[in-house]
Amino acid sequence: MGFRRAAKGTKDFLVEAVGEAVGEAILTLLACALLAGLALLTHVSWSYSPRLTLAGAGLLSLFLAHGAWAAFRDPRKGRRRTITTVAMTGFTLTAATAVLLLFYATGCDCL
Repeated sequence: MGFRRAAKGTKDFLVEAVGEAVGEAILTLLACALLAGLALLTHVSWSYSPRLTLAGAGLLSLFLAHGAWAAFRDPRKGRRRTITTVAMTGFTLTAATAVLLLFYATGCDCL
């Protein structure tokens, strides 16, 4: 009886360890692909028009700053406007992407 319990515990441990390793590898590949895509997008945009790239980065920064401001201020009573909701969603997605890249792209050997 003790041998079966030990074998089952070992099997559960190995399944969990392999699952974590595969999940970590998938997230690292996703982060590396995202980082490579952002670098390619920046390179192509900059080679097309540096001024337009800087203007677009500035407008995107203002949009995300509005989303951060709306996300962290005290909510007003009443309905939210659509642009504020979109800005908050954009800020949240950008922050989540930055956290993903911070944790998983640092292990990418493409840097």
